[in-house]
Amino acid sequence: MSEPRSVGRVLPALIVGQIALHAAMAGQRMAAPLQALQQGYSAWAVGVLLALFAALPVLTALGAGRMADRHGYHYPVRVAVFCVVGGAGLAELACWLPGWWQFGLLCAGAALSGVGTNIGLIVIQRTAGHLVADSTERLRVFSWLGMAPSLANVVGPVAAGFMIDAGGYKACYALMMLLPWLSLGVGRRIPRVARQDGVAGAQRGGSTWDLLATPGIKRLLFVNWLLSASWDVHSFAVPVLGHGRGYSASTIGIVLGSFTLAVTLVRFVIPLLAHRLREVTVLRFAMVLTGAVFALYPFAQTSWQMGVCATLLGLTLGAVQPMIMSTLHHLTPAHRHGEAIAFRSMAINASSSLMPLAFGIAGTALGPGVMFWVMGASVGAGSWVARGLSRAFAVAEGRD
Repeated sequence: MSEPRSVGRVLPALIVGQIALHAAMAGQRMAAPLQALQQGYSAWAVGVLLALFAALPVLTALGAGRMADRHGYHYPVRVAVFCVVGGAGLAELACWLPGWWQFGLLCAGAALSGVGTNIGLIVIQRTAGHLVADSTERLRVFSWLGMAPSLANVVGPVAAGFMIDAGGYKACYALMMLLPWLSLGVGRRIPRVARQDGVAGAQRGGSTWDLLATPGIKRLLFVNWLLSASWDVHSFAVPVLGHGRGYSASTIGIVLGSFTLAVTLVRFVIPLLAHRLREVTVLRFAMVLTGAVFALYPFAQTSWQMGVCATLLGLTLGAVQPMIMSTLHHLTPAHRHGEAIAFRSMAINASSSLMPLAFGIAGTALGPGVMFWVMGASVGAGSWVARGLSRAFAVAEGRD
């Protein structure tokens, strides 16, 4: 049985479903560190707590990808919802217990919520990729879907902040436990498909790691890691650079906000221009421009100059995710899209868990300016690696 292809019916449900899951995790990710700090835990302990949101998904992503390939949408999303609700529930329970029990439950809740959100992300992206068959429509679908995390990262923390002020952390986590159920509600609009046990198993013909032998996959994952690390460098280095120059917290927030606004804007524009865009061309252009912006960033001496750099960087990095996802679906066999997305998820979560530590060491030793230059040189040079994806496209078209 084929996957559903009614874009107008299914895509809005996927977007709302992802926002609900991601917003619940984002709200918990904002609230849990604040609660830990108020209880007197150190910054190092808070760093461990934050890392757990991304660390465990690295270990569970491949299982989530195989589950999505086998079961389609509905069963994995139920698992995702129960994990996120359970994670927020553990954080709620932490509010009632004293001492080390509290921090332990916050950590366990962070890990469980991160796993659930990642499962949801993988299955939703897989389903979105199966809505359409051609590259142009895939770009449109993934551009619209790419706006969901941006909206969720606003909805979740803002809602959590209001609930903390109004009713404390117990009220906050109670709301985070309710949000994921919206994913199940809107999921009723998504048609069910038959289990793929026999078909997928016969077609797979090898281990999960054999998927890396697919032409172009290793190149694409490397490019994805470089651009994901660029995102992490910007999020880490801008506050450090702004603080060193004496900027206020609100000014630094505006700089980072201009980046997020540009990301959202470019993902709104891509569907209008999708028929004129080619994935590999956009990726290479984005990598070269990202390298150039990073090279200029340390020379931005005023807040508005930093804002301009952040906006340009948001436009380039914001355009990348739809191109990566469209290319990933084009290069890999349809029955292994979930596994392919899982590999991408592993790279992103590993980067989010480990790179801040590396940035902290490098930033202390070399300064944030050098970090921008090193990252810029790496991304710019990586555009040469992206060039080889054109040949992989030709191979995939021959396979299809």
